[in-house]
Amino acid sequence: MDVDQLSLDLALDLAVTIRHDGRGGIADDLAEPAGLALWVREHAVALDARGCPVPIAGFPVDAAALAAVVEVRTAVRALFARAVLPWSPGAAGPDRLPSFEQALGRLNEASALVPVTPRLDWPPDGPPTARGAVPGAPGLPDRLTAALARAAIAFLAGPDRDRLRACPAPRCVRYFVKEHARQEWCKPSCGNRARVARHQARRRAEPGPVPG
Repeated sequence: MDVDQLSLDLALDLAVTIRHDGRGGIADDLAEPAGLALWVREHAVALDARGCPVPIAGFPVDAAALAAVVEVRTAVRALFARAVLPWSPGAAGPDRLPSFEQALGRLNEASALVPVTPRLDWPPDGPPTARGAVPGAPGLPDRLTAALARAAIAFLAGPDRDRLRACPAPRCVRYFVKEHARQEWCKPSCGNRARVARHQARRRAEPGPVPG
């Protein structure tokens, strides 16, 4: 998988760590440091491609690192909401989002935390590939925050932004990239919930029995 695809997956997966919990409420996968540590391990390949190698022993996450990542996520969700505005007004979701200018500033500041230089890797048994290399020894939390910001920048500046949608299902706050012309929902369960909601609305709108 190429770096552009990994950036798409990383940016989108960060945005949807806030999601419908399947019971009528909202779940936050990054509510605690342990949640972020698990998420980082699950995205180790994509983070490595963005210049943030994840140690085998795991990523040390404290409250400060969690707060920095959540701030990037909030900026990403604000910019995603702007990106989908022509299709889905009010796509901000349940979190309090900053203004467009504030979100843009936060994302760019996070990206600038760690300098990255291009590095060419050319294994004896494969083609050459380019990847980001981080000079020096910046802290892992800064590497993580910068990598996530750069993934979001790559996604928002790329062609896949035009396929970004906010799921219109009731109570869903997820974003998704539209894969085909007939796709309306982020996942089938949201489509089912939307159809049930429409059916219930029609039932409520039907006139009741006429009194005899």
